[in-house]
Amino acid sequence: MKKLKFFTLLSLFLILGTAAIGQNVKMVGGAEMYSSKNIVENAVNSNDHTTLVAAVKAAGLVDVLSSEGPFTVFAPTNSAFEALPAGTVETLLKEENQKKLQAVLTYHVLAGDYEAADIVAAIKKGNGKATFTTVNGAEVSAMLDGDKVKLKDANGNVATVTVADVDQSNGVIHVIDTVILP
Repeated sequence: MKKLKFFTLLSLFLILGTAAIGQNVKMVGGAEMYSSKNIVENAVNSNDHTTLVAAVKAAGLVDVLSSEGPFTVFAPTNSAFEALPAGTVETLLKEENQKKLQAVLTYHVLAGDYEAADIVAAIKKGNGKATFTTVNGAEVSAMLDGDKVKLKDANGNVATVTVADVDQSNGVIHVIDTVILP
């Protein structure tokens, strides 16, 4: 009987282990982020990104961020949205402000798959600063503060990457602590 239990547990372990092979899994907002899922499929599971997901839905960007990509998304947390002036999020989520919301959200997206090492390399190549053109068309700057990647928007707001390289099937997510604005 002990052998049967041992082999049953061993089989279960091997099956679960095999399912995870090839999966780059990170925890974000209390949820596992699977590299086999796209940006939207993973983001909807993060407890730290419910505001971002609601905004993506309101902006009509679900299909875009579910497409092949690749995209690099700088994903602000709920607390980043809460730090905006009172009423900002509620105003942006209104149907009549969809274009403004799209502009804000696409400012958080780069076309292409930029891992942290790529961003750091660009910063070093730029002697401490790299500039990236967002999907919005506006530029965002990246710099290092020690070993932390920081983003600076057109208004001087600075966001820190708190979780880097969350691989997706259609790109990568970097979690940030501040909403950047075009």
